[in-house]
Amino acid sequence: MMAFGKNITWSAEELRFNAAMVRGWLYFVVLVLFCLVIVGGATRLTHSGLSITEWKPLHGVIPPLNLAQWQEEFELYKRIPEYQLLNKGMSLAEFQGLFWWEWAHRLLARAVGLIFAVPLFLFWITGRLPKGLGLPLVGVLALGGLQGFIGWWMVSSGLSERTDVSQYRLAVHLIMACLIIASCVYIGRGLTPRKHEHVGGAHWLAVILLVATFVQLYLGALVAGLDAGLAYNTWPLMDGAVVPGGLLLHQPGWINFFENPKTVQFAHRCGGYVLLLLALAHFVIEWRSAVARGLDLELSQHARGALILLAAVLIQAVIGIITLVTMMPLPIALTHQAMAIIVLIIVTAHLRGYRAPRFELA
Repeated sequence: MMAFGKNITWSAEELRFNAAMVRGWLYFVVLVLFCLVIVGGATRLTHSGLSITEWKPLHGVIPPLNLAQWQEEFELYKRIPEYQLLNKGMSLAEFQGLFWWEWAHRLLARAVGLIFAVPLFLFWITGRLPKGLGLPLVGVLALGGLQGFIGWWMVSSGLSERTDVSQYRLAVHLIMACLIIASCVYIGRGLTPRKHEHVGGAHWLAVILLVATFVQLYLGALVAGLDAGLAYNTWPLMDGAVVPGGLLLHQPGWINFFENPKTVQFAHRCGGYVLLLLALAHFVIEWRSAVARGLDLELSQHARGALILLAAVLIQAVIGIITLVTMMPLPIALTHQAMAIIVLIIVTAHLRGYRAPRFELA
């Protein structure tokens, strides 16, 4: 390892310790990112995302400190369509309620950047960063910087003509956050000492599950951006039918899957069913593979991981149904979003488990 231009030779025990520190740091980053996504969800659900109409990366950390500064922020908000068309007559106190959510979201995003960048630099210059992780982690840092620009790009879409942000940009913003979370989990999981089990019969299905999870997250973001969760609030039928009418109302037909609230909700529902069936098939194949090798669920990490993933997807499906039929109250809607991130974390860690760890237990 190189540190301050000098070669450092670590013992096997020291290498494990270094890896444990990096792993703990990455998992802490994931925890903070998880909180950031939840605060972002609350910001969206309380319609607070457009309350700060300027992007001030540095001095935006300090909120208004006196009445004059609050009035200045409020006057800026009064210029945008959301206020003029939806919130005209809002009091300063009501505006402050919106402002604090968006400010907290931006502040936490800045904090994540520091929590990631500073330890990464320290691990690097002290030579404690495991070999081969420098470039991937710098790549994750770059994604974080890009995410900041994407966040403002999203907000700016609702400042001139719209009364909300573009559902397309909202989806990109969420998917980028999920990509950063998945990257940290994947790298951290690879640093966990464990036995390397024979690759089961469904490792390829774990890849499909990860892709399907990202697709479902994207559809969920479109549902949020279009308020499509309010299009139908019954289950299992939609407007009394398995396939409701009006799904291809707009032309060309494909645009309905991005801009028609009914179609987007239908696609998100179907995505949930597909994800659940994939998780079930994955578990069955892994369980049968374990039995064929004389292992039970306790001994087969792949089958055990597949069972945990299946349980998480099932729980998420139930929460999704409850969110739908209760017309998205804030606590339940946030629980649904939180569980989506938990499913992403589980499927990412499970997929990484098929590859050999850096440190294998005897």
